[in-house]
Amino acid sequence: MLHRIACVLLISRLAGEPESIERLDPALDRILPVDAAVETLMTGFAWVEGPVWDPRHSRLLFSDIPANTIHAWSAANEHLDIFLKPSGYTGTGDYGREPGANGLALNADGDLLCCEHGDRRLSILKPGGGKLTLADRFEGQRLNSPNDLTLHPNGSIYFTDPPYGLPRGADDPFRELDFCGVYRIDPEGKLQLLTREIERPNGIALNPQGDLLYVSQSSGKEPFIWRFPIENDGSLGPRRMFFDARTLEGPGAPDGLKVAEDGTVFATGPGGLLILSPTGKLLGRILCHRPTANVALAPGELYLTSSDRILRVPRIMPR
Repeated sequence: MLHRIACVLLISRLAGEPESIERLDPALDRILPVDAAVETLMTGFAWVEGPVWDPRHSRLLFSDIPANTIHAWSAANEHLDIFLKPSGYTGTGDYGREPGANGLALNADGDLLCCEHGDRRLSILKPGGGKLTLADRFEGQRLNSPNDLTLHPNGSIYFTDPPYGLPRGADDPFRELDFCGVYRIDPEGKLQLLTREIERPNGIALNPQGDLLYVSQSSGKEPFIWRFPIENDGSLGPRRMFFDARTLEGPGAPDGLKVAEDGTVFATGPGGLLILSPTGKLLGRILCHRPTANVALAPGELYLTSSDRILRVPRIMPR
């Protein structure tokens, strides 16, 4: 109990410190401007996740999971709107602490794909229309709680399915699968289990070429980022360790991640946001001093969902 109280007090103290950029390698100067600062855009949310940049409308979409809401923030007028509520649980009554949508993505047609905790499915929202279910069962058993997703250039969807969104987590009596999977929905809509060897798969991202898949392992014992080659049929080759976060200090664990045009990996983890070279070298961190869930890439900018707030950091676009 004393250890738990000490941890809470430490995080509380650190959360009062201003965000900063920790530069560990000169290569970071080609990714973040040397005079870059961390800007707080909004605060007051419960727990924000799943940010995605919508280039058609110059806005950021993001989830507030406990509030069962997706928000839209306009870059043009800096106005915040409720985009969708409910976002991830459409039943009656209470559904635990995290009922709403988590990871979000936009496909080439501008449709919004959502990982829904409460309804335990991956869905697609057509502009001006309702939601359609893309996947909610594997071999007849309900998914745990789809967490995050990434889209392949060929139209395939890769997503993770840990139990974090279930009311009682891994011990929930309504849990039907006894593993946490990484899945693929192929362009024809068929669901395929790719791997069940990661204890708690969380964030997921593809490189721009679509031949490498990154998956964050958010277990406290193994705070790793794994990398898999993607075979011609969309399946995964042997995994290898891309980054081991056990030596890093700070609140948080590997969670959401994105891969930039030049292969730079932006991954949330201990302390805030980790910036990694294509070979897995840690170039620097954006220190948020609070658990930071995910990141979105926009032209010339990064957006972070950091506990109860949205942060923005300028970045240099790769040539």
